[in-house]
This record gives sequence, structure tokens and C-alpha cells, in this order.
Amino acid sequence: MLNFLKEFMKNPQFIGAVAPSSKYLAEKMIENIDFSKCECIIEYGAGTGIFTEKLIARKREDTLLLVFENNKGFYQQLMKDYRHKRNVKIINDSAENTLKYFKKYSATRVDYIVSGLPFATLPLDISERILENTKEILTSQGEFIAFQYTLIKINFLKSYFNEIKWKKVMWNIPPAYVLNCKVQEEI
Repeated sequence: MLNFLKEFMKNPQFIGAVAPSSKYLAEKMIENIDFSKCECIIEYGAGTGIFTEKLIARKREDTLLLVFENNKGFYQQLMKDYRHKRNVKIINDSAENTLKYFKKYSATRVDYIVSGLPFATLPLDISERILENTKEILTSQGEFIAFQYTLIKINFLKSYFNEIKWKKVMWNIPPAYVLNCKVQEEI
């Protein structure tokens, strides 16, 4: 917890929270994932790995999990905890560069993207690149699952996803919204 707060103080624009996510938020983030059918899951902004741990515990062994963490300190801890796990790639880079790693690891489709990125504080150009890449690599049935502490960016997200369902998780400090976002194919 102290390490998390220290990283937040160094760069609040990119960390976006003063405390790690709760196990309750982690459960809500992954509750709609159909792990039995996943070929590839991507996690943006893994932080301390609370979602990473849940994803690894439930994914099939042959499911590829790409975990992005731009913060060097968090990345090093994630490497220590998870680098030995099968089909889990811990990446110290921005989610802006998702396409590069999608190709590097020969992924053919992405079923789910789980995001802890703080879109309310990220620079607009970075947010746009991340969401453009996200939309490009998700399967037609794919889902972008993000949590935010505010719904201030909901209209921004609607410019990328035309179906967004959200629920509030009170058992988190601070309370958070889980957004399940999909792109519905136009007929």
C-alpha cells in the first residue's frame, strides 16, 4: 500500500489512484469473462496485479495473457510474481503500443481487454491511441472492461463503443464504476 501511494505521488496523472484496487472490484471486473472460450486477454495498467492474479487463476493454460504496465516499479513486481506463469507476458510499455505486442506474440484475436487506466487523467491523445488500438484488435464479440472512479469520460468512451453497461462498486477506496464496453456490428 505504501509503495502504491509513493508511485501515485510521483506521477498521479498515470497512476490515477491513491490505493490499489480491492478484491471486490477485481471480482466485478472479471465476472463476465467467459474464460472457457478465450484465446487472448490483454490487461492495461496492471499496477500491483490484483486483476492479473484473478485473470491468471481463471484463464485456460493455453490462453495468452498480455499484461501492460508502464510504471517501472510495478512492472518489476509483476515480473517477480508472474513471469514464470505459462502464456503470461509482462510488458513494460504503454498500452498505446498494444499492436506491436499483439503482432510480436502472434495473437490472432483478442477476446477481452481489462483496463485499470485512468482515462479521466490521461492525456487525450494517449487515450485516443489506446482506444483506437483497442477497437482494432477486439473480436466482434470482444469486450473492453474498464474501471473508472468517475463517469466523466463516458461520452468519450461512447465515441469508441456503442454499447456500455456500468455498475458501481462501493467496496473499493474510492468507490469505482466497472464499464463493460462493446462495439456492435452495424447491419
